[in-house]
Order: sequence, then C-alpha cells, then structure tokens
Amino acid sequence: MVRAQGFGIEEEYLLVDVTRGDVLARPSHAVARRCREVVGEHFAEEMFYSQIEVASPVLANLHEARSYFTECRHNLCSALAQEGVALYGAASHPTARWQRQHARDQNHYRQVFDDYQMVARRSLLSGLHVHVGVAPEIDRMQLINQMLCWLPLLLVLTTSSPFWYSQVTGYQSYRRVVCGEWPHMDMPEPLADWNAYLRYRTLLQGIGGLAEDGDFWWAIRPSRRFPTIELRICDACPRLEDGLAIAGLFRHLVEQTLRVRQHWQPLGPEQRWIIQENYWRALRHGGNGMFIGAHDRQPVTAHGWLAQLQGLVPADTQDAEHAFGHAARILQDGSSAQRQLAAFERTLAQGRDRRQAFRAVVDQVVGEMTPATG
Repeated sequence: MVRAQGFGIEEEYLLVDVTRGDVLARPSHAVARRCREVVGEHFAEEMFYSQIEVASPVLANLHEARSYFTECRHNLCSALAQEGVALYGAASHPTARWQRQHARDQNHYRQVFDDYQMVARRSLLSGLHVHVGVAPEIDRMQLINQMLCWLPLLLVLTTSSPFWYSQVTGYQSYRRVVCGEWPHMDMPEPLADWNAYLRYRTLLQGIGGLAEDGDFWWAIRPSRRFPTIELRICDACPRLEDGLAIAGLFRHLVEQTLRVRQHWQPLGPEQRWIIQENYWRALRHGGNGMFIGAHDRQPVTAHGWLAQLQGLVPADTQDAEHAFGHAARILQDGSSAQRQLAAFERTLAQGRDRRQAFRAVVDQVVGEMTPATG
C-alpha cells in the first residue's frame, strides 16, 4: 500500500467584534500580538488585517490534527475574548463591507492589490487548504488530473458562504463565485503532466503574466514551496470535525490514486466538461444538488456521489473510515451554508428583522468555532 508522506491543514479565520458581530476593519495591535503569541510559528498574516491563518505542522493522522487544532482554537478563542474579539470560521461573513477593510501593508500584498484592484479588494473570504505530501518521483500534475472529478464533492461537503454584502446570494459557496473573478483560481488548466506545467509557467513568466516566484491559486495545485499537492477548493469549516473529515478524505483519495498509478489515463475533454458542470452545481446547490455520476454519467444525489467514491476507494484505515462516516453525516445534517440559511430563516420566522437574522448567523458560526461544540 502506498502511503502519503504526511499532511497539513491551513485554516483561515476572520476577526469579529464580540458585541457588534462585525468584522474588525483594523484589529488593534494587542489583538495581533495575542494571535502571534498563541499560534507561534504556525501563525500567518493574510491580505487583510482582519484575517488570520493557522497553518499546522506536518501531521501523521487525524488524531494529531484534532489535538493540534482543538488546542489552537481554544487558546485563540480564550485570548481574543479578553480583547472583545471572536473567531469567525465560515467562508464569508453575512454583512461585512469589503470597502471598510484595510489591506495589509506588505510588499507582496501591495503588489496583489495593485495587480488585481477591485477583485482583490472584494475578496474578504476564508478557505480550508489541505496539503498532502507525495514522493519526488510522482508527476504531481498527472496525479492531480486523476483526482479532479471528485473535487466538487469536497466543495459540497464544506459550503459555508451563502451570504454576501447583506444579501442571500442563492449560492451555497459564493466564495467560489468570487474566486472565479481571479486568474488561475478555478480548476487547473488542462496540463497533461509536469513538463506541460513547467512550459505553462515559462510562457506566463515570459510575457509578464506571472512572477518568477508567482503562484497559481487553482482549486488544487502542486505546491511551489513544498513537495505536496494542495487542496484549495473548500470553503472554511466552522466545525472542526468537518474540516478534519475533508483532510481525511483528501489524503485517502491521494493514497488510493497513487496505489493504481499504473492505470492512470489522460483526462479527456468530455471528462473536463463533466467536472466543470459538477463544480457549478456544487457551488450553486451544495448538498441539495444533482450531479453527474463518476462512471455511468447518470444523475446522482450528493449522498449517491459520496457512495460512489466510497465504493471506488473503500476505507482501509481508521482515519478513512471516520472521514467517510462524518462526510455522510454532513450530507444528512447539512453543511455550514445550510445551517446558516436555516438560522436566518428561523429568526425571520420569529418576527425579527433581517439585521437580527444576520446577527443570528454570526452568533451561530462563532459558537461553532468553540472546539467543545465541534
């Protein structure tokens, strides 16, 4: 059995005012200091001052991941509460005004905002990223191509951005809609192998479209800094167990795909059409959608699609078994997006106004960030 060489998880959070529920336009120096002190070397600054990231150490299993993020979330929540601040772990905040946000004053981010203008300024969004290590002899673009068809399912399981700018968007993942405004942030280009990837980089660098150290931000990509493939399609997960399930599923899928390496086939144009259609349906409808099945190309529910994946790559470890089981519970109980919409509608049904309904959504997401409730 081929095993992946460890994995890592990156969680992005917005910082909100406990009293008002608003995203902080410019957190105080004390808030920033507490974040750095609590997270230490695994703390990362994001493009807005109101957002932070926690990037785990290399992990061996979900038990390690759970222990790390449970402690990290608990310590962050406790420290920030002393400053009147809470962590908001969904992919979008229902009422945040991107115009009020302050871009981080660093050379890299100044360049990003200069290059992408309003697209960058609007991107007050949070994602869940998972790195899985692979051996150096593996062609990472070929590996990615074999896994692309399952990426929309992973998005279905994590949708958490149904609101934007005080509007019900009609999407389960409006974050991925906004991501589509960026270059190189949707599905990877149709690159057959690593050599094609390098030629593509060289082409863009030659015309000034990509810096020498520039990154693609695809839904899944070969990391430039680490010997990993990085899953980036997923919305941020307020409930820790949801994110852990995604990490477990993704790692299992990598391992099982490596296991049948001798049977890899090039990804044809019709397969890419299906992937794009399923991607659209995932961000629009989430777990309520109908999708195109993996093999028979017949309509299938999200539950049926997950069952197809489990039939193709059966669980052979405790982590994989847990991941499949929890994924099924997400589809049964609803993703964060579905829970947020239910809280919004429930509050309106009680006779309260939209402002109060949006605040109920914020309180629900903040409450789910507490590890004990995950």
